[in-house]
Amino acid sequence: MNIKLKAALSWTATILSIFAILFALINTGIIGIYYVQILMAIGISLIMALGTNLVLGFSGQFSLGQAGFMAIGAYATAILTQYIPTYGGFYISILVGIVIAAFLALLVGIPTLRLKGDYLAIATLGVSEIIRLGIVNGGKFTNGAAGIIGVLPFTSWQTVFIFTVVIIVLLMNYLRSSTGRQVIAVREDEIAAESMGVNTTKIKVMTFAIAAATAAIAGSLYVGYIGTVAPKDFTIMRSIDYLIIAVLGGLGSVTGTVLAALVLGVLNMFLQNVSDLRMIIYALALILVMIFRPSGLLGTWELTFSKFFKKGKEGN
Repeated sequence: MNIKLKAALSWTATILSIFAILFALINTGIIGIYYVQILMAIGISLIMALGTNLVLGFSGQFSLGQAGFMAIGAYATAILTQYIPTYGGFYISILVGIVIAAFLALLVGIPTLRLKGDYLAIATLGVSEIIRLGIVNGGKFTNGAAGIIGVLPFTSWQTVFIFTVVIIVLLMNYLRSSTGRQVIAVREDEIAAESMGVNTTKIKVMTFAIAAATAAIAGSLYVGYIGTVAPKDFTIMRSIDYLIIAVLGGLGSVTGTVLAALVLGVLNMFLQNVSDLRMIIYALALILVMIFRPSGLLGTWELTFSKFFKKGKEGN
């Protein structure tokens, strides 16, 4: 049995084991409803942070527009499930949100992703605000600033778990493909990558669109979990929340993003009673990380079973 197959089987067994343990603990009541909701919130935050890390950590583009694309997914689900209040309607709304978010990302990505650094951050922030203000002025279609309430609870912890795992698998395969290697090359040195024949604009726009689609999925899961949605939920602070997770875990590390989402999710649970201090504590945590671990908790390190199998083979 080759190393890649062994690694794939090991990951499959690990994921199934985690799912089985959670299923048993939740069904027996050991993990109560409150903690189930915390787990769901962590999963949705993780999906958003993965998209943020894909753009910032892997392609090196400083984007603050993820909240806008999350809003697209949330409103696609909130609106469509009013007319098709079934699970089929819910999954159709997710697909609609993905298509709209990806198309809009392509539309705005081609001109804006030619910018760099602070200019790109301001441009993507502007796109996010345009989306949010478009929703505010959407009239009866979006119910304006009041938002939409009474969305049926389509999102379960199993749904969040499955979507999280699928997105991680797809992103890891994307990053390990030839296109993914071009993404990382653009991050390391855009001029050198272009001189080697890499279409840097195409790679950046494609990655931006994938991150937008990921945010739309998170938005759909979010509204199916919360049951209500309003434009005020998708301000710049929403983007910054997920940016913090990506930076804390390590820009360029999917494993680090998972770890940071879990750590900050648990921390947030203990800070429920002092929510005003949450961003202060997050800021202090980031300052400490930047001082002692500038590359984040894990840097660009990834947890892979193939490394262990290679070591075992070398030992033999």
